[in-house]
Amino acid sequence: MACAIVSAAARFARTSATRTALSRPPEKRTALYFVDMYLVTKRIEFCYGHRLLDYDGVCKHPHGHNASVEIDVRTDSLDTRNMVVDFSDIKRIVKGWIDRELDHKMILRNDDPLVEPLRALGEPMYLLESNPTVERIAKLIYDQGRALGVDIQAVRVWETPTSVATYSETSP
Repeated sequence: MACAIVSAAARFARTSATRTALSRPPEKRTALYFVDMYLVTKRIEFCYGHRLLDYDGVCKHPHGHNASVEIDVRTDSLDTRNMVVDFSDIKRIVKGWIDRELDHKMILRNDDPLVEPLRALGEPMYLLESNPTVERIAKLIYDQGRALGVDIQAVRVWETPTSVATYSETSP
């Protein structure tokens, strides 16, 4: 029964959207396309430390997080294996990069005064040109994953169990 209600609601939304689009003058009409999509999400966990410069809150002090990252990959058709992408490929590529570059490292702005003392101590760091906010970290993972060949649609980084930032170049 729930499926029938959802299906009817989807049909109504599509019909309503079509009616709205067609009620506009021809020069103002936009084409509506409804495409079936598949979405898979891979969760990756890692730990990092950071602090925010020029910030007037508790995050101005060095501290750490146990982050949970969600990687979304979406497509309108499945591959020959009937998959969007193999979860193990996302793990090998994206988690591999996160493990090498971010896990158990201080993520700092490159002009942070802590950089040189930590470097002198041999502490592992990942440096950014801007404050290492969770929003910036989500974009970093998105960019790196795509550069490594994973067709990522969105990245969500849960900095805490109740705080999440999402980066996507397309609407969800």
